[in-house]
Amino acid sequence: MEGIVVPDRELERRKERVQGALREKGIDALFVVQRVDFSYLTGIGRRGIFYLPAEGEPLLFLDASPASEGDRPGIYKTVRITSLEEVPPTIRDSYGTLPRAIGFELDVLPVADFNVYQGLFSGAECVDGSWCVLEPRRIKSDWELARMEEVARLTARTFTYGKSVLRPGLEEMAFATLLEGFARVQGRERESVRVRDYLTEGYPWHVLSGTSGGMVGLLDSPASGEGTSAAFPCGAGYKPIKAHEPVMVDFSFVLNGYHMDETRMFTIGPLEDKAMQACEAAIAIHDTVLSRVKPGATVDELFQCSVEKAGELGFGDQYLGPPGNKVSFIGHGIGLELVEGPVIAKGKKDLLQPGMTFALEPKIVFQHEFIAGVESVFVVTEDGYRFISKVPVEIFVC
Repeated sequence: MEGIVVPDRELERRKERVQGALREKGIDALFVVQRVDFSYLTGIGRRGIFYLPAEGEPLLFLDASPASEGDRPGIYKTVRITSLEEVPPTIRDSYGTLPRAIGFELDVLPVADFNVYQGLFSGAECVDGSWCVLEPRRIKSDWELARMEEVARLTARTFTYGKSVLRPGLEEMAFATLLEGFARVQGRERESVRVRDYLTEGYPWHVLSGTSGGMVGLLDSPASGEGTSAAFPCGAGYKPIKAHEPVMVDFSFVLNGYHMDETRMFTIGPLEDKAMQACEAAIAIHDTVLSRVKPGATVDELFQCSVEKAGELGFGDQYLGPPGNKVSFIGHGIGLELVEGPVIAKGKKDLLQPGMTFALEPKIVFQHEFIAGVESVFVVTEDGYRFISKVPVEIFVC
C-alpha cells in the first residue's frame, strides 16, 4: 500500500484553522518543530521548521543537505538552510519584521531546544502556542476520517485473524506478536505508535490474560500487566494463555499517520459466569455512553453516566480499576497521535463537537484475577455519533 499524499486543499484548511487560533490568542506567529504537528501542517514526514504567521503565507525551512533533496515541498515557500542562524534574517526579509510574540510547542519542546530557538528571537515574547495547533487538530476533516476508516478496516481483519490463531499455551507476547505481524503485513508499513506525553511509551500489544489483567502498575490505566522485564513492566508478558480465562486484547495500530485503538475480550472456550458478566457489563457501559453522545454534551457528562451505569450493574467497586487505583477517564481523543484532546474524564467540561474522534474504553478490574473491557473509536456527528471501528462489539470466543 502506497503512502497517502495530503491534498493541497487539506493543508490549506489546516493552515487557516491554526492561523485563526493564533489570532484568537494574540500570537504573531507559530514556530512548529514537533514532528506530528509539522507533518500535520506541511504534509512532510521529516524534520524541519514551519514558520506560520497569524496573517499571510508561511515559510517552510528544510535542511539544505543532499539527503533532503527528495522532500516533497508541498504548497508553501520552501527555504533550504544550513544553520538555524539563517532563520531570523529570512523571516525579516520575507515579512519586513520579526514577530513580537512567537508561539512554541511548549507542551513537548525540550528546554534545551527552546533556549536555542528563543535565542534566535531576542526581544520577542516567547509563549506557549501548542493550543493553537492542538485545538484545530481535534476536529477531523472528511479526508482524515477516511484515513482513520482505512486503519479500522485493517484492525478489523486483525481481530478476526486473532480469533483463528489463539490457542491454549500460547504466551501473551507470542499472541501479541502474531497480531502485530499480521497487521504489519496487511498494512505494509512500519509506523510507530505516537504518544505526545514524554513519560509514556506507545506500543501496540496490550494483551492481558487471566491474572495479568488484574495487575496494576506503571501505566495510567486500570491495569498494566506484567510486561517482559523490569525495564518495560506493562503490556503482554510471557504468561501462557489458558482455556476459559478472559483475555483482553487492546490493540493499537498506525497507517498513513492515523491511529486506531480498540479493545475486545477473547476466550478459548466459554468463560466462567463472573468473567462473562463483567465482560457483558463493560459492553453495556460502552453502549450507554454512546447513547449520550451528541454535540454540546460535555465529556464529564459521559464519564458520570458511565460510573452510574457501572454502579447499576453491580460493578462500581471494580470499575476503572480496583479501589485505591482507579483512573478518572473512560476515553480519549485519537488521530495523528494515540491520545489527543479532549479526554473523556471526570470534571472536564470540554464540549463535544462534530468531527471529534474518540476511543471509548470502559474497563472493569478484579485485582489479581482479571480485567474485562471494550474499546471502540467513533466520531461525533451533527446529531450523535458514528462508529469508525469495524470490529464487532462482542466477546470473541475461540
